[in-house]
Amino acid sequence: MFLVTGGAGFIGSNIVASLNEAGHSDVVVNDWLGAGEGAKWRNLAKRQLADVVPPPDLAKWLEGRKLDAVIHMGAISDTTASDGDMVMENNFRLSLRLLDWCTETGTPFFYASSAATYGDRVTNFVDDWSLPALKQLRPMNLYGWSKHLFDLALIDRVQKKQKLPPRWVGMKFFNVYGPNEYHKGHMASVLAKVFAPAKAGEPVKLFKSHRDGIADGDQRRDFIYVDDVVAVLRWLMDTPTANGIFNVGTGQAESFRDMITAMFKAMGRPPNIEYVDMPESIRDQYQYFTQSSIENLRKAGYNGGFTPLEKAVGQYVTGYLDQADRYK
Repeated sequence: MFLVTGGAGFIGSNIVASLNEAGHSDVVVNDWLGAGEGAKWRNLAKRQLADVVPPPDLAKWLEGRKLDAVIHMGAISDTTASDGDMVMENNFRLSLRLLDWCTETGTPFFYASSAATYGDRVTNFVDDWSLPALKQLRPMNLYGWSKHLFDLALIDRVQKKQKLPPRWVGMKFFNVYGPNEYHKGHMASVLAKVFAPAKAGEPVKLFKSHRDGIADGDQRRDFIYVDDVVAVLRWLMDTPTANGIFNVGTGQAESFRDMITAMFKAMGRPPNIEYVDMPESIRDQYQYFTQSSIENLRKAGYNGGFTPLEKAVGQYVTGYLDQADRYK
């Protein structure tokens, strides 16, 4: 039996789909399902589940359980979140409790860290998870800090040779996009947010550049399609020697302009892009470049490729965004 916290969310629901497709019907989701048009339960409507456990009931539900793995995707992932107590409870303290439970029961533990732990870097997105290296990171927001604190707490236990689960793997996700992200609102990918207006004929608005040497719309991110994220996780789960914290990106930065141009190509239309001034309130904090180092993943033995941006965007647009049923 597999427990997926945050299993009704974006990445979590894609993990549940993958487990189902691999023949696992014994999947338990721990999450809020919501109500209304954008409710997260829609992400699971095609899935087979053994149980759905609301977050307040998780501790009691875990009593006496034997699980094959805990896949901990649940978190407040909004980078603009400002309630420190709520974020700490959901992102840090809950993670510690699950780590303790997995340690006590000998259950493999796989969890979502984040590229947000790196802070405002231009280069050196290297997943060196030694304690001295982690202590050099300076996340820019509460969400990134909460994830960083848990990474530090786990690796401190590793350094002190304290007891840990038989498998423990953290994944620093970069810019993930794909089906089932629709409930995320302003935290959804740019592609998901602009598709409907673009289909209606409106121009896609991208930020102008306010840095010398960088063209408008050429701000770059390590975009990774959610199918590739799930493939990495499933490989990590099946590879007993792979313990540690790993970057999960493609290792290749691409521009927002590239992504939107690929979207218009998938729609069979010429690009219709308008460049607008970046709000002054965010100019000093805006990251112009992220690109993961995936050396640790390769050293661990992962030889899988990553879907090229144009192909992945095409699959997302034609297979989901431009369909009456957008869900996976």
